[in-house]
Amino acid sequence: MRERTWLNWAMHVGFYLLLAASALRLVSRHGMVAQTVTSLAVCGLLALAYAAGILWWNRLGQRGRLVWLGGVAAVWLVLVMLAPSFSWCAVPLLFLCLRLLNARGFAMAAAALTLVVIVAQLEIAKELDVSLILAPVGIAAMTAVIFGELQRESAARQLLIDDLISTRGTLADSRHRTGVLEERERLAREIHDTLAQGLTSMGILLQAADRMWATDPEQARAHVRRAAAAAADNLDEARRFVRGLQPPGLVDVSLPEALARLCADADDTGPRVRFRLAGEEYPLAPEVQAALLRVAQAALANVRDHAGPTGGTTGAAGTAGTAAATVTATVTLSYLDGEVTLDVFDDGAGFAEPAPAPGRGYGLRAMRDRLAEVHGVLVVESAPGEGTAVAARVPAAWPARVPNGDGGA
Repeated sequence: MRERTWLNWAMHVGFYLLLAASALRLVSRHGMVAQTVTSLAVCGLLALAYAAGILWWNRLGQRGRLVWLGGVAAVWLVLVMLAPSFSWCAVPLLFLCLRLLNARGFAMAAAALTLVVIVAQLEIAKELDVSLILAPVGIAAMTAVIFGELQRESAARQLLIDDLISTRGTLADSRHRTGVLEERERLAREIHDTLAQGLTSMGILLQAADRMWATDPEQARAHVRRAAAAAADNLDEARRFVRGLQPPGLVDVSLPEALARLCADADDTGPRVRFRLAGEEYPLAPEVQAALLRVAQAALANVRDHAGPTGGTTGAAGTAGTAAATVTATVTLSYLDGEVTLDVFDDGAGFAEPAPAPGRGYGLRAMRDRLAEVHGVLVVESAPGEGTAVAARVPAAWPARVPNGDGGA
């Protein structure tokens, strides 16, 4: 527990002031007689002993401080026997007892010091006076209560400080873990929306090329070239999401152009996809554009994998996307007043409950998480045999404009 430094030094200064006042009173009343000289010598010894404890406080340790307190109290007792006027130095000594002794030891020491002061004051008065008994008792009681309360507050404050330090450390660890989990979640979303979808497309193209290699070599080579291009695009994607950069589809192009390219590329490995733009285009934050593009990628991947007649990944049968080509999807980007919407609708098999296939099912949650980061929402509607509609809405003004500190616009 940290101690009140200012209070300690106040008590030290008070001790020496009381010593000086008592010494002056002794000399003024009795003169420089032999007993006065002896008392002053003992007073000097007490002052030196007290100063030694102050200077070597940190070196003494708890046991050494108790020995020092006992020695100082013994010298003071001898001094009071020689000159009772030094009895009021008991107040700083009472403070030392409170600092160094436990509750029981302090109570005993306080009673002994008070008794010495009462006896000394009665010796000076030469007659019985009740006030000489009550005054030391009252002063000792008030001193003990005040000092005890100060120590209690100091202990409570130190406990609070220790709790705050511990909480700060715990909070720092929690923030670190949260940061790790957020980064892991970001990488998981990027892998799902880029590498996983790209690898699926490459697999479909390469399987189609393998089946057509003997019967239609030119078409098979075209599928291989598209698979190689997809691999290069995914490598670029991987490098970018590791660095936290914009998707390559949005580099130097607008969001409508990126979505139009995405829809055109989807025809190579999946259903027929049409792109529509509604409303007049206006600028959007890069985070909003990236989120909408990723949602469109994930939604079209779901159409390719689940919208076939059996709701499975049927696009690899025969040529690339033959079975899935019976499904048509429409991607609509709408610029409205105050918000931007992205709708992906397909006329495929649909579903009653969005139950993911084993080992999958991350797509919808990833889309919702992406949109939540830009204050957007995702709505999914589907029914068996009636297709699926995925609708994303994002405020056009994200991020919100922060007002100036002076309250101005």
